[in-house]
Amino acid sequence: MEQVYGYLTGARFRHRVEAIVEKFSDMQEDLAKERKATTRLWAKREAQIQGVIGSTVGMYGDLQGIAGKVMQEIEGLDVLVIEASSPETE
Repeated sequence: MEQVYGYLTGARFRHRVEAIVEKFSDMQEDLAKERKATTRLWAKREAQIQGVIGSTVGMYGDLQGIAGKVMQEIEGLDVLVIEASSPETE
């Protein structure tokens, strides 16, 4: 019991706990940096996808204006038209 008490109240134990806390802090900082970088990349990718969707929908609308009703519907594109025109994506 005396040895355990001596260890727990001594400098060695304090240094070990400080080292653990320091490593956890480093890991937490790294995770925060990774989260910011990933969020930035996702936002960029989302903007790129929205740009492609907007361009595709616009081109499809132009072609429908030229060809009229003879142009066949493209499955899945009608969903993109709805999504591109909804207020949530603007």
